[in-house]
Amino acid sequence: MGSKLSVDDSVRVLIVGGGFGGIAAASQLKSWGVPFILVDMRDAFHHNVAALRASIDSGFAPKTFISYSVTFGDSFRQAKVASINLEKQHVLLHDGEELSFSHLILATGSDGSFPGKFNRIVDRQSAIQTYEDMVKEVQEAPRLVVVGGGAAGVEMAAEIKTEYPTKEVTLIHSKIALADVELLPSVRQKVKEILIQKGVHILLSERVSNLAMLTLNQFKENMTVKTDKGTEIATDMVILCTGIKVNSSAYCSTFSDKMASDGALKVNEHLQVEGYDNVYAIGDCAHVKEPKMAYHAGLHANIVVTNIINSLTQKPLKTYKPGSLTFLLSMGKNDGVGQINGYYVGCFIVTLIKSRDLFVSKSWKEMGQRMPC
Repeated sequence: MGSKLSVDDSVRVLIVGGGFGGIAAASQLKSWGVPFILVDMRDAFHHNVAALRASIDSGFAPKTFISYSVTFGDSFRQAKVASINLEKQHVLLHDGEELSFSHLILATGSDGSFPGKFNRIVDRQSAIQTYEDMVKEVQEAPRLVVVGGGAAGVEMAAEIKTEYPTKEVTLIHSKIALADVELLPSVRQKVKEILIQKGVHILLSERVSNLAMLTLNQFKENMTVKTDKGTEIATDMVILCTGIKVNSSAYCSTFSDKMASDGALKVNEHLQVEGYDNVYAIGDCAHVKEPKMAYHAGLHANIVVTNIINSLTQKPLKTYKPGSLTFLLSMGKNDGVGQINGYYVGCFIVTLIKSRDLFVSKSWKEMGQRMPC
């Protein structure tokens, strides 16, 4: 960043949501010296890119939760947003506190099934313990079923078989091909080959029909998973890795007319919420035609902070243009596949870039803290 920016007392940026986009925006504003408040219901940032490994590898979870207050001090509030008042330019928190803003960044992220997502309101140590408890359940179970064969599902199955090669793992996916539709066919095929090589049993084009009757994320002997094609699988643990949902609860009443069908906010090329020059949306809650990924949230944050700085210094705003897709799949600690800028990349590069530490060291560095050993 450049030198500190001199602003008057009327300037305060309010960031709602402390995921990848939220902490990136907060860190950049901090380096510029622009007053800001980051609001999140948790007391620690969750590096959920590594959540799946934290659920099967004992001792890894402490690396995935990073204290907000250590990094941001008084610029952090642990709270849940109750409402947003655009006319008065303040946000009402559930505890009754009102926070005023000159600029608002909505970075509320998305929600989904545990262990891939963890959006409960608990302290850092309790969150870590939840993952350590999951590790014990996985260790107990000789047979496991992973439901969902998108990015999270294939990574989960690969993590289990890498850590516990003798366990029986079955992956059930409702579609014909594994992983995400945005990926190159060669990448998706390689994902399948890696899983088969690791010994994962794969059921494609089948949907679990008795999910509501199954116990999730806990060791329970001799459960039966049934599919819509009549297949029955005996298992001792079921892990759900199905899709994510945009977390719109903080803004849905205020911006109901600005929301896309998936709950994300419609934004212009500057990532401003349509019709508002001081309200921005980044990450999963921004309606941008690209996969919802931590990497993209960081790119959004950079554009938005630059645009806030530019608006304060009477400079032109920057435009966000989705580029060629970069998408890396970690298939255990020592394997992976993906694409960078639309080109296929194999095991060596993906392992070097992502699979070994799943970017946890990058987040600790961004938060200005030392990662535990």
